[in-house]
Amino acid sequence: MATQGKDGDYFTIEVIQMALQAMGDEMFTILQRTAHSPLIFETLDFAVGATDADGEIVAMGNGVTGFLGTLDMAVKDVIAKFTRAGNLDADDIVILNTPYEGGGSHLSDISLVMPVYDGEVIVGYVVNKAHWSEVGGMDPGSVTTNSTDIYQEGLHFPCVKLSEKGHMNEALIEMIRANVRLPDMSIGDMWAGVSALRMGERRLKTLIGKYGRDVVLAAMDNLLDYGETMARSEIAKLPKGTFTASDFLDADGLGNGPFEVKCAVTITDDEFICDFTGSHPRVPGSINCTYVNLASRARAVYRAVTVPNVATNGGMYRPLKVICPPDTIFTALPPAPTSTHYESAIMALDIIWKALAPHLPERLSAGNLASTASIGVSGTDPETGEFWYIFGPFVGGWGAEIDHDGGRGQFCAANGQTFNIPIEITEARYGVEVERHAFHTEPGGHGQFRGGNGVYLDYRATSDGILLAAGVGRHKYPPWGVAGGADGSCSYVKVIRRDGSQEIYGKISRIAIHKGDLIRLATATGGGWGDPAKRDPDRVRDDLRDGFITAEVARDVYGVGTQDD
Repeated sequence: MATQGKDGDYFTIEVIQMALQAMGDEMFTILQRTAHSPLIFETLDFAVGATDADGEIVAMGNGVTGFLGTLDMAVKDVIAKFTRAGNLDADDIVILNTPYEGGGSHLSDISLVMPVYDGEVIVGYVVNKAHWSEVGGMDPGSVTTNSTDIYQEGLHFPCVKLSEKGHMNEALIEMIRANVRLPDMSIGDMWAGVSALRMGERRLKTLIGKYGRDVVLAAMDNLLDYGETMARSEIAKLPKGTFTASDFLDADGLGNGPFEVKCAVTITDDEFICDFTGSHPRVPGSINCTYVNLASRARAVYRAVTVPNVATNGGMYRPLKVICPPDTIFTALPPAPTSTHYESAIMALDIIWKALAPHLPERLSAGNLASTASIGVSGTDPETGEFWYIFGPFVGGWGAEIDHDGGRGQFCAANGQTFNIPIEITEARYGVEVERHAFHTEPGGHGQFRGGNGVYLDYRATSDGILLAAGVGRHKYPPWGVAGGADGSCSYVKVIRRDGSQEIYGKISRIAIHKGDLIRLATATGGGWGDPAKRDPDRVRDDLRDGFITAEVARDVYGVGTQDD
């Protein structure tokens, strides 16, 4: 991996680079194991990393795909505000969640940044970003589909110091505690992030103490150059030209929509350009995405088709360019609401994927559920009087590939290394019982290779006074098929009342749920690949036997009857 650097031999540089990667993994584990929110310690809705002194990523732990491309941008915001002015000292910690700048997503995603000094010199930064379960705002959980500006969505930290010279800003901490519904959980998640930063700082200082500043910095430079070299070598192998796609976001949560979005991907001998010109302007509701978020999602697909097996570093992104006019649904400006930004951000990722999939069938599948499929359920425990809140994301189907079926019950491409909250924790902590979590057989995703099945998740309310919010995407426009494969199924949320009446939603907030009501999340089945008539009849029978399709689909779509036929 390593090449000769400015200082140090090949082997020393390689050892340092491996140590940097191990540091990212250790920071990840520290944050996971000390967090208070299940959304962090179970779902793993966070990311960690370290940068060089210029804010270029040199180490990263596994985490949410959509976060991985924003960590360096958070650091660069800190550099612009504090470091260049000489106002950032050792043991300072900066907190930020500004969506329009380095925060990049929505107010619930909190970034913490800390400089690492060697003597009087900053040699790098450690950073993490995590979804806190509560940052205040108009709705429980701080994620709402009906906000109209950012001021309704929670606490806003505009790149300010949480710690100064090792002394925590107690006034700021008290402000947080006073403005969130789950103060112990939010403050606990804050301390978990601080712990991860301090661990990263110690590990980087240990490396410098062992090998010397010049050698460690040379190893960082070498890692960045290596990432760029590997990315450019893979770009050279890709098909050249401009590839286009468009799609629709179904709604913004305020009754508006659909909204068309577009992308043109141009691949040259040494550049990978994603141009979203022509996408819909900023919308009134909270599905707006910002440029930092857009660039992060473009990075995810770019990396998937270039260097998926190379450890993440800033150098690999040097050939990537992301273009979009200001104040579109992908580049919203203040004070646009961004609470459910993830649905438009995932769509940005998906239309790059859609443009390239037919031309890179060995690397990209048909369309996946392309939604976090998030629902938020909140209430108050009738026995203890304590407020509780449970939030997604949840799993669905991935698209089929050129030579095999799509994955069933997987998180969407933007969520990456995340997991379900276990049923045992859900039922122990929250006012619901999980009656079913299973694959469904709703029609869709047919092909020579089938899209992966989506799931049903059923919550039965065990008390009154519960509120439901939902922000599922692909509610009207299903995951797309390739090469004659059928589109998948759509996602939705259904409320089945005690009297048997039913209501179906896509994006909603504050729906009253009563004891005995059932909340059903249905997530999308992925798109199919190839003509369904070419599917092996034995595989169709296997699907039928395993409960992945119905007898009607086997007969009417694939022309296969029972095993006796």
